[in-house]
Amino acid sequence: MNSFVLSSEGQAEELASLSSEVSKAGSSMARKKKMKWQSKGPNFSSKDGSTTMNVDGDEDNGSDGGEGENAAGSDVVVSPSGDSEPTSADYYFDSYAHFGIHEEMIKDTVRTKTYQNVIYQNQFLFKDKIVLDVGAGTGILSLFAAKGGAKHVYAVECSLMADTAREIVRANGYSDVITVLKGKVEEIELPTPHVDVIVSEWMGYFLLFENMLNTVLYARDKWLVPNGVVLPDKTSLYLTAIEDADYKNEKMDFWNSVYGFDMSCIRKQAMLEPLVDTVDANQIVTHSQLLKTMDISKMSSGDASFSAPFKLVATRNDFIHAFVAYFDVSFSKCHKATGFSTGPKSRPTHWKQTVMYLEDTITICEGEALTGSLSVAPNANNPRDLDVTVQYSFSGKRCQCSRTQHYRMR
Repeated sequence: MNSFVLSSEGQAEELASLSSEVSKAGSSMARKKKMKWQSKGPNFSSKDGSTTMNVDGDEDNGSDGGEGENAAGSDVVVSPSGDSEPTSADYYFDSYAHFGIHEEMIKDTVRTKTYQNVIYQNQFLFKDKIVLDVGAGTGILSLFAAKGGAKHVYAVECSLMADTAREIVRANGYSDVITVLKGKVEEIELPTPHVDVIVSEWMGYFLLFENMLNTVLYARDKWLVPNGVVLPDKTSLYLTAIEDADYKNEKMDFWNSVYGFDMSCIRKQAMLEPLVDTVDANQIVTHSQLLKTMDISKMSSGDASFSAPFKLVATRNDFIHAFVAYFDVSFSKCHKATGFSTGPKSRPTHWKQTVMYLEDTITICEGEALTGSLSVAPNANNPRDLDVTVQYSFSGKRCQCSRTQHYRMR
């Protein structure tokens, strides 16, 4: 795994202190699925005091994700299909107009302080440059860029939060430097033919959930000058495996017998949906495997769909109940390499980790290897959803198994 400089020496203590707030908040959410969409509204179901949402339905192939999320669609949320039941696209557009989601992301100090440090400590990248902020949300990254010396910043935001961002820009005296554009990146007209820097927080759960990366690549190809800078410019997706018998029994196997009745059909559905959660580092049973590194400055949109082999070697005698995916983010154009990790051994972030439970319980001994391949692609009907297929096989001293499992993040 890459090691990163999160801040200068003078800011390390501040970052550690601020990050403790995220850790405390994250611990209260442990063992509960939380998607970025969740926030509010009578149409959302509530469990254990937290608001969650799970919907199906077709949606258009638009752009979204990130801190403010440049999502496809109009300012007024209506069902694209005209059906009475809202689709995930409807909830997506509406949710990013709510301040609660932005509060969670801004309070993720690992995330936000890293972006701030990248801009403030590398003003040579921003001084007198034209900057495009893709999915601007509240405009926090645009404000960093303006304060960091940018000549002008174009902040693109599709949700109703764009109106609030304009107010924030005015309140802080940056109206002459920051222009907030309300709309979809693929449909807006920039007042300039080219930009020097693109900054965006496009990463979703499992790195690619919400399918915003393609929007950044579209903006790169249309507006970025040759040798221009995309921040961040590199991401890496990793896989490891954990022991998690208690939670699997409590939340998955529970459905096999509910007060004496067979409800295993619900278990099948629960197994299909990955859990977004903070994993205790002590649960990790194997080494981590790098699945995919993406260079945002060079890759094509098709590279976001891929298959990768893995080999997870056990570090101790234990049981494996789930795979865990996480990602690292790099800003390699900085004077000093900077970035952060969302792994279970790093400071907690709002992305947490993505847990995929196995049908099998694998009894593995130290030094033995669990092998297989993992495939990732946007869902054909709902491109913001993510389809993940894992094929794995194991032949050890005390256990043998081989299986293919399908997951869908939605």
